Amino acid sequence: MSKSVNMWKSLLSKNRSTTGVVARCMSDWVPQEKVTHTGQKWEANDYRLARFVDRPKHVNPNFAINLIAEVPPKACKERVVWCDGGSGPEGHPKVYINLDKPGNHSCGYCGLRFYKEDHH
Repeated sequence: MSKSVNMWKSLLSKNRSTTGVVARCMSDWVPQEKVTHTGQKWEANDYRLARFVDRPKHVNPNFAINLIAEVPPKACKERVVWCDGGSGPEGHPKVYINLDKPGNHSCGYCGLRFYKEDHH
């Protein structure tokens, strides 16, 4: 053990650019994982966590599914409505949604909900 420590010390004294790498490899650092919208979680020894050493993982707390759930369903008088997700490049391909059955009907692309007024 002492031979390897001495080797690292001599290496560090000659080359200062490796100090950070060796310090990260020999530290007791444990990543603090935040939950992502995909449930992605890496093991503590995964190389992808190197970019989060000494810093928290950046995760946007505003998951799209939660933001869409806050938008109330749109009341419509027609039996068939269409959704394109917004205007221009911000949207998605136009889809038609049949509102014949009672209840909310959501767009398969963006999750916006629609219902026929007669059924409510």
